Amino acid sequence: MSEHHNPFFFLNGKPDDTVPFDCLRLEDFAYAFMEGIRRDNEQIEKTINNPEKPTFDNTIINTEEDEGYYDLLSRVSTVFFNLLSAETNDEMDALAQKIQPILTQHANDVRLNPRLFERIRKVHLHHRKLTAEEKMLLDNCYDGFVRSGALLDEAGKQKLRELTEEASMLSLQFSQNLLKEQKAFTLDITDEAQMDGLPETAREAAALTAKEQGKQGWVFTLDMPSYSPFMTYSTQRELRKQLYMARNTICTHDNAENNIDICKRLINLRREIAQLLGYKTYADYVLKRRMATNTRNVYKLLDDLIDAYKPTAIKEREELRKLFDKQEKLMPWDVGFYTHKLQMKKYNLDAEMLRPYFELSQVIKGVFGLANRLYGITFKENNDIPVYHPDVKAYEVFDKDGSYLAVFYADFHPRKGKQGGAWMTEYQGQYIDKKGENVRPHVSVVMNLTKPTEDKPALLTLSEVETFLHEFGHSLHGMFANTRFESLSGTNVWWDFVELPSQFMENFAIEKEFLRTFAFHYQTGEPIPDELISRIVKSRNFMAATACLRQVSFGLLDMAYYTKKEAFTDDIIPFEKKAWKKAILGDQLPDTCMTVQFSHIMAGGYAAGYYSYKWAEVLDADAFSVFKKEGIFNQGTAQRFRDQILSKGGTEHPMTLYKNFKGGEPTIDALLKRNGIKRSKK
Repeated sequence: MSEHHNPFFFLNGKPDDTVPFDCLRLEDFAYAFMEGIRRDNEQIEKTINNPEKPTFDNTIINTEEDEGYYDLLSRVSTVFFNLLSAETNDEMDALAQKIQPILTQHANDVRLNPRLFERIRKVHLHHRKLTAEEKMLLDNCYDGFVRSGALLDEAGKQKLRELTEEASMLSLQFSQNLLKEQKAFTLDITDEAQMDGLPETAREAAALTAKEQGKQGWVFTLDMPSYSPFMTYSTQRELRKQLYMARNTICTHDNAENNIDICKRLINLRREIAQLLGYKTYADYVLKRRMATNTRNVYKLLDDLIDAYKPTAIKEREELRKLFDKQEKLMPWDVGFYTHKLQMKKYNLDAEMLRPYFELSQVIKGVFGLANRLYGITFKENNDIPVYHPDVKAYEVFDKDGSYLAVFYADFHPRKGKQGGAWMTEYQGQYIDKKGENVRPHVSVVMNLTKPTEDKPALLTLSEVETFLHEFGHSLHGMFANTRFESLSGTNVWWDFVELPSQFMENFAIEKEFLRTFAFHYQTGEPIPDELISRIVKSRNFMAATACLRQVSFGLLDMAYYTKKEAFTDDIIPFEKKAWKKAILGDQLPDTCMTVQFSHIMAGGYAAGYYSYKWAEVLDADAFSVFKKEGIFNQGTAQRFRDQILSKGGTEHPMTLYKNFKGGEPTIDALLKRNGIKRSKK
């Protein structure tokens, strides 16, 4: 294929240079990948053959700032793997299987190149007069090579190649298996009596899914907008059990999508990689570059949370048991149903009462309006920007002085080729080029929110509004990026710091002043009543301790796998039950398994890092306490948060950034206060 017909060869990072999704073909990816690798190799040869003494300029940043240099490989990789999560198909999956080992081999070729590393090592030893940001880039570069095996002997390097290539392929296979299994299951209902208890929104959505699949009646899937209402409202206990077991036994069945052996091998591969690099465990390897610094601090956080929250969680569980009016045990498929009953009993509140006030277009206005009120930025939808699916909306974002800030994509609803969950990503990162032009980012949030039906617009739950705010917080971190180097911009920070901006934004979801800006009834236009807001606020800590222990249990499971010093030979399912037992309330079922669908720690970059959500929750509660004190819409406080945290990316140590904003280190006190938890005295 000629370069003249491949869209990737005409992207250069200018403000209007968005990805031409409307004319991309599969063969464009394949060709651009190989050409990108060739150009990468050419640039590396140019660097290592430079006869001049190695310097920061001619060794570390010669690619990042070379005039006219365009990182084709990075661009095509970014677009391809983003689409692989958001809009894949069998052909893309097949190309991923083909290209993944080639990319891993190339990455190893770069990081294990002795001549390239020798130049980097000399710069690291003898650098002079670097700025703080330049020093951070140099340290990251040097550490990145060392942590990728640059100091190993040839035998060690060869072994590392084998381990990393196998791990990359298994991570890809894990994700592909999970998507196939999740999308394969449907609960088909044709008997009206079996729809008992379900609200109108769930019925309409299930009817639409059935129609889309050419079926009669109602169809429920394992996507959260379908699964969650059924588990919450259906009076049909056996059907709840069927749906629960389908979701919680994904990738454990005797078929090609079984992930059990893949998980065992990934755990061992990561341990072997860490030990080859001189660490006792994979967790030790990961935590070397985390705020937590070591496993002791991670376990202290998790244990402190268990000590603080478990007594309250036990009381919450007992309340559910009292409401459960059967002789049998309260089972997992009963929890959502009776939690809803308990919430109605205590607060007369449930998700369906709020949906009419959370129509998606109004929520979008509310979230954008919040950003405008805090930071002065504005969003303008631009239908001329190509998107990869009709569900996706594209916006141009402008700063408070009217200057162009970013491109923002929003992808809201579940569909066949889309992974579950929600995430933020970038199609282009921010950086300042050699001419001094500030190249602005193109960021994207991808979610699985309630879809519109034939009769109603998309009406969200409060939880979905929180999800939107969470991912939007990540996107602000990306959009406000203002650093010299792309590899340090936006969300390129340590993993136990990256969730601060996202979880911080969730705090606004129950603030009356915020709800008043967008929560209007989609039919009448009436604002959400004060009395309903009051119930939301009063119920904010409903089952909060149980929710905390759930997150802690995931952190314990993650750490149990990645603190292994010896080969992992256990059976996954019983190991899982034991690993998180001290954070689990109630009996565990023998056949269910989280590990095989736990993308975060198996394929999503959070291995030995899931604790980050709770770590960042301490930060976000502490940070929001500043806003509560100074005013939740205080623009001076918001500007300080933007300047000291959101714009800085990874240019400084995260604790330095946090202290620059807050004036001191965070404590757990604000989180406990927010959740209404009192420490037990010992």
